[in-house]
Amino acid sequence: MNQKVLLITPPFTQLNTPYPATAYLKGFLDHQRIASLQVDLGLEVLLKLFSKAGLKEIFSLAESSSGKFSENSQRIFMLREDYIHIIDEVIRFLQGKNEMFSHLACAGSLIPQASRFNAIDDMDWAFGNMGIRDKARHICTLFLEDLCDFIVENIDSHFGFSRYAERISSSAYTFDPVYEELFVEDTLVIDAQNKILDEYIKKQCPTLVAISVPFPGNLFSALKCGQYIKSAYPHIKIVLGGGYVNTELRSICDARIFEFVDFITLDDGEIPLLNIVENLEGARSQSGLKRTFVKVGEKIEYIENSDSQEFSYKENVAPCYSGLKIDDYISVIDVINPMHRLWSDGFWNKLTMAHGCYWAKCTFCDTSLDYIKRFDPVSAQVLCDKVEALIEQTGKTGFHFIDEAAPPALMIAFAKEVIRRGLIISWWTNIRFDKTFTYDVCRLLRASGCIAVSGGLEVASQRILKLINKGVSVESVAEACHNLTSTGILTHAYLMYGFPTQTAQETIDSLEVVRQLFENNILHSGFWHRFAMTVHSPVGQNPEKYNVKCKKTGLNPFANNDIEHVDVKGAQHELFSEGLKKSLYNYMHDVGFDLPLQQWFNFKIPPTTIAPEYIYSSLNSVEEEELKENAKIIWLGRMPEISYYSKKKKGKDVQMAEITINTKDAGLKLNVNRRVGDWVMQVVQKSSVVAGKELTLKQLKESFLDENLGDFLIYCESNNFNQLREAGLLIL
Repeated sequence: MNQKVLLITPPFTQLNTPYPATAYLKGFLDHQRIASLQVDLGLEVLLKLFSKAGLKEIFSLAESSSGKFSENSQRIFMLREDYIHIIDEVIRFLQGKNEMFSHLACAGSLIPQASRFNAIDDMDWAFGNMGIRDKARHICTLFLEDLCDFIVENIDSHFGFSRYAERISSSAYTFDPVYEELFVEDTLVIDAQNKILDEYIKKQCPTLVAISVPFPGNLFSALKCGQYIKSAYPHIKIVLGGGYVNTELRSICDARIFEFVDFITLDDGEIPLLNIVENLEGARSQSGLKRTFVKVGEKIEYIENSDSQEFSYKENVAPCYSGLKIDDYISVIDVINPMHRLWSDGFWNKLTMAHGCYWAKCTFCDTSLDYIKRFDPVSAQVLCDKVEALIEQTGKTGFHFIDEAAPPALMIAFAKEVIRRGLIISWWTNIRFDKTFTYDVCRLLRASGCIAVSGGLEVASQRILKLINKGVSVESVAEACHNLTSTGILTHAYLMYGFPTQTAQETIDSLEVVRQLFENNILHSGFWHRFAMTVHSPVGQNPEKYNVKCKKTGLNPFANNDIEHVDVKGAQHELFSEGLKKSLYNYMHDVGFDLPLQQWFNFKIPPTTIAPEYIYSSLNSVEEEELKENAKIIWLGRMPEISYYSKKKKGKDVQMAEITINTKDAGLKLNVNRRVGDWVMQVVQKSSVVAGKELTLKQLKESFLDENLGDFLIYCESNNFNQLREAGLLIL
């Protein structure tokens, strides 16, 4: 084909790793033999701004403006030469290119400090004497955040490290605010964006530009890209897609957006993009496009007439990171918390275990949309093939699986395949805190490199969890978290308040449960968000059922997702926001557990009805798991060694065996009857995960009985068998 596609992530998403959309699309286009290249404009704009030349321009603009500096901005401006002097080394350090800079950063005399440094009293407690690099990374993060505050206050109020002009794009029921802002004089950020974009277009000569808009904070900069291309390169076609488009613009009827783009696609972008390329090539008519909005005359027309089959993640097509400046991403630590840092620290290759959600029943969720409802899991073998391909591409061995909820069965199969192939990776993903996550399952996941999981606890109230149709209880979530953390896997919970009919009592009780989860060290991190009623969720599609009244009816001309509503029976949810966030911040720093909940709120709250030892008691009353005959038996470790000896028992020689098991952190010797020892060695050999083997519990029992070794149930309760399980014999 003669077409060439430029894939763009507009400012801003993450600092530490690329947003995955363009890499997914490039992998697909490469597979189709369509020429393409990709650029993370967010990263490149940030690197341009946060450089000596960039800061000189920022301070010069601030000096020439007519505004008066705040006390904090005045301090930063007075220290501008120090900021300019050190900025390049700070960035190099955060890129991992100058680790020795950490000693200087921690010395206390090099990094200028403004208001972001006001809350660093706990530095020594958090990092100790030896956590120099993490401490330096946090200090350098605060340094950048001070500069960000200065830019927002004096140069560009739209600016943010992970978003741009988010305020005017969030809940943009009409296009007017965005449209009007598009014709305001370009800011420093947009000017930098356009210059970088122009360089890529001149060098690469694309015929089609595809812009991904994952969040509201990317829409404005995406449309500014389109505006610039339409002005400077009117022959180039532009397509808009991504998560924001998929959820917000499904009913768009304001044709003015087509002043900046030519196509808008919905849901997975691979086939719609392929069809557009075919259309530009003359091989497909416009009427044969897939899930695509176009402007026909003065109206918007939605086209869904393609005969092309949906692209499946099951196909062995890995994302492609070529063209992205992988070594230039910036790792920061904004919150001193080992779990929370994963979102901002380190380069993560992004993959997906399964398209959609295997549960897809939560009443607050967009269950009517394709990205949730169409469940399509990848095989463990294909997933590991993609892992190996990305390691070869990027040289990085960290993986973030960006599932809505990774299927436990696939996680187990993937973990086995990782171990079988001898891959050494670190990985984390989003899950449901499912009862499947037993202690042994978590041990397997940890052995394969799983370091963390995030999952939705939402409202820690049995009644609300039932209304949400979450399919879990507070106790089952606590048990799953306990099993995960007991094996060294970090946990993060998405927390919700303000679900329809939720009372003040339920909100406070939910907070008390969260407090206890942290206090018992089975939850490491969390995030409170207020319930949002969307048009794509069961609540939004049937508000009366949930005692909710919509403030308005009918569709908006631009964005249609969040529905303004009144909770007829619930509490005044907005009152709780600050207190919930403040308490959580403290719990995430391992402080404040002994403070009464009233301490976090500036209004009277009801006392909690949750018992002080509720979570602790719940964990200690968990019934022992029932072993099912079809349960899988696998051996995690290397082959043990066996030696034989005899001992006198009641005057007779008894043949014995000593099994020596060396795990990575300990050694174990089992002294058993010789016949039992031989049976154990056979079991280990036949269930070795390294060799890709496994038994069922039924087979294990039958082999035990075939050898006439006694009562199998009694053996399963023996100290001998328990030691074997602790050493690496897992029952899944």
